[in-house]
Amino acid sequence: MKQFGKILKFELKNYMTNKVFVGVTVFLMALLVVVMFFPRITESIDSGEEVATEDREVMLLVAEHPEIQTAFAGAFPEYDVRLFEGDVSAEITAGKAECAFVLDGLTSYRYYVNNLSMYDMNTEIADEVLQGLYRMSAMVGSGMSLEEAGAILNTTITHEVQMLGKDQMQNYFYTYIMIMALYMVILLYGQMVATNVATEKSSRAMELLITSAKPVSMMFGKVLASCIAGLTQLVAVFGTAFVCFQANKSYWDESGIVASLFDIPLELLVYMLIFFVLGFLIYAFLFGAVGSTASKLEDINTSVMPITLLFIIGFFVVLFSMTSGNVDNLVMKICSFVPFTSPMAMFTRIAMSTVPFWEIAVSIGILIASAVGVGVISAKIYRIGVLLYGTPPKIGNLLKAIRKA
Repeated sequence: MKQFGKILKFELKNYMTNKVFVGVTVFLMALLVVVMFFPRITESIDSGEEVATEDREVMLLVAEHPEIQTAFAGAFPEYDVRLFEGDVSAEITAGKAECAFVLDGLTSYRYYVNNLSMYDMNTEIADEVLQGLYRMSAMVGSGMSLEEAGAILNTTITHEVQMLGKDQMQNYFYTYIMIMALYMVILLYGQMVATNVATEKSSRAMELLITSAKPVSMMFGKVLASCIAGLTQLVAVFGTAFVCFQANKSYWDESGIVASLFDIPLELLVYMLIFFVLGFLIYAFLFGAVGSTASKLEDINTSVMPITLLFIIGFFVVLFSMTSGNVDNLVMKICSFVPFTSPMAMFTRIAMSTVPFWEIAVSIGILIASAVGVGVISAKIYRIGVLLYGTPPKIGNLLKAIRKA
């Protein structure tokens, strides 16, 4: 235990005094401060200056009845809707108008625009306006008064949602952020663990270390140090964002998405930390073990490729299930109990669905046992890898050596 404590302290000191690590953390914290204070800054600038009213784009309307202009003006508040007679094509080409509607009646029209944007929704809005006008006209023609027809068309439907499970849309953002944070931290710090181990081996420092400390203490010390460093960085970054959000909460009221990100339930936050830490430990142990088998730093990228691909496959399975809205499909249920994918899969199901507690308990139990098991095996590989130089060892040879160790 004393060896483990010394190794953990030494590795943590290396992380915390690393200029790149500190620099990236400070940069991200400063960036989030600017983002969270941005609405307050822009409001103070706008209040100190007289904001010039921006000229609206011109929309031309060719119609027989002038009252149609009123309906279009209400439906397109961002445009200056003008009745027009003449060649609308020439006006648009000359840049005097953005677009034009030429109505042949209430059920048919032609839409003119110079460059059709992929986000242009003008025809959809016009269809709704003209449909309402046509229905109004038909009702009045059948003997209804204008007030009666208007009352029918303007009837609002009220509804109430009784949610018995989880709100997928609200929890989607929590889940997405956790999955992305786990993705970045595992790939970044896992690669860092593998690189550090390979550096020690290539410099022959590992041979001296292995004689003075147990492999299990060394492996667990290195991995836990990287885990603590990663969590410290995340807490610093997201903690800064949370404090800045609280200071500017009133400025983010209109952004429901941003507000919901900082309103995560405590239960979900606890599960997030559990699956995050356990998932990180498993992959960090694997990266460390693979790093000990590499003879040169140049071999690291090739050596860790299978582990990286395994994690990426699990990441995309979870991501595709999230976007489809069906997080309880068969593949996700299987992945919820596989230790290499369960940190992402099970947390996603917990956040976006209703999962029996026994499934959560079994998944966490498998993860804990797997983290310890992978850590012990990785320590044995670490011990064996000290003396392996030259050609990378084959899996069969490693398994034989592990049994003997």
